[in-house]
Amino acid sequence: MSLSRKISSKTISTSVAPRTAAGQSLTIEHVTHRYGPTLAVKEVTLEIMAGEFVALLGPSGCGKTTLLRIIAGFVAQTEGRIVVGGKAIDDLSASRRAVGIVFQNYALFPHMSAAQNIAYGLAAKGKSRAQQKARVAEMLALVKMEEFADRYPRQLSGGQQQRVAVARALAVEPSLLLLDEPFAALDKNLRLDMQIEVKRIQRLAGTTTILVTHDQEEALSMADRVAVLNRGRLEQFAAPTEIYDNPRSLFVNTFVGTSNVLNGLMSVTGSQPVVTLDSGEQLRTRAAAEPIAAGERVVACVRPENLRFATGGDGIAGTVEMSLPLGSAIVHEVRTPSEMSLKVSEQRSAGGEPLAPGAAVTVQAISPDLVNVFRDTSAP
Repeated sequence: MSLSRKISSKTISTSVAPRTAAGQSLTIEHVTHRYGPTLAVKEVTLEIMAGEFVALLGPSGCGKTTLLRIIAGFVAQTEGRIVVGGKAIDDLSASRRAVGIVFQNYALFPHMSAAQNIAYGLAAKGKSRAQQKARVAEMLALVKMEEFADRYPRQLSGGQQQRVAVARALAVEPSLLLLDEPFAALDKNLRLDMQIEVKRIQRLAGTTTILVTHDQEEALSMADRVAVLNRGRLEQFAAPTEIYDNPRSLFVNTFVGTSNVLNGLMSVTGSQPVVTLDSGEQLRTRAAAEPIAAGERVVACVRPENLRFATGGDGIAGTVEMSLPLGSAIVHEVRTPSEMSLKVSEQRSAGGEPLAPGAAVTVQAISPDLVNVFRDTSAP
C-alpha cells in the first residue's frame, strides 16, 4: 500500500477545538553544533508558532535528537540562538526553560504512583498540596487515567505509562512539550491509538509540541508541519502534504514515502520538460525546483500510486514479476528489458486478482505533474 493511502487513512485529527495556545512560539536561529570535529547540526533555522505541533524527521544521525537536546538545554549549541516567546533562553539551564519532556522509555519513577509521578514537578515548583491535588486530577482526566491514579508504573501497560508521562510533562504548564521518539516501544496497533491520544491531548492543552521521530508515517500523520533533516541540515520545512507531494530535494523525495528512481538526461526544458531515460524511453516531468539545462544528468522520481498501466500511447514496456495484494491496493513489480525495476500501485476492485507473473504491460505516469526531477549530484 502506498504511503499516501496510509496517510489518508491514518491522518490524525480531532473534533476537539483547541483552547487558547498555552505554549509559546519557538525560533531556532542559525543553530550549529559540533561534537569535536563532527558536525551534528548545520545552520538550522525554524520558526514554530505557539500551539503548533512540529515533527523533526530524519534518519539516524541526521541531527534531530541533538536539536531537541539543544532546545531542552541539555546541550549548549556551538552557534546560533534559541528564542521562546520572543526571549532568548540560551543562558538558562534546562531546569529553568519551562520545557516538558517525554522520553522514549517514559522515565517514570518506579516507586511513585501515577498520581505521585504527575505531582512531582508541581511539588518541585513549590505548589501547595491543594494545588497539586487539583492539577493532578485535571491531568488524570485529560489523559483518561483517573481510575489508575494509585497504580505504580509496573502495574500499567506501555500505553498507560505513556499517558502518565505526557500528563507529568504537561502538569507544570510548559512553554514547550518535547517528545523524543515516545512511540518506539509500542506495538503497531497501540502505537496508532497512542498517536491519536497524544494528538488529542496536545490539541486540548494547546501546548507547542516538538516530536523527534525517524518514522515518516508518524511525522506526516501527527504534525502540523514537518522539518526533514539530513546530515545535520534542514532539507525542507512544510506541511505534511507539501512534503509528500512537492519534495524540494531528491533526499526528501526518496526518504519520505516510496519512489521509483529513474536516471537519465534532461532533453527538453521549458514549460514541459522531458527526460530521456538511460533505457531510451522518454518521460515528461514537472518543472524542476531549480533550473536544469538540457544535457545535464538528472534523476526522475515517480511514486508507485502515480503510475498506471497504459492502454495506448507511449510508455515503458515491461513484464510483471510479482503482484502483491495489500488490502484495498495491489502493488506490482515490473521488470523492463533494460533490467529497470518499477513499482506500480493501483486500487483493487472487489474480487480483483493480481496480474499473473510474466504478463506484458506498458507503464505510464498518470500526469507529468506527478513526476519530480532533480539534478543528479552523483554525476561527475
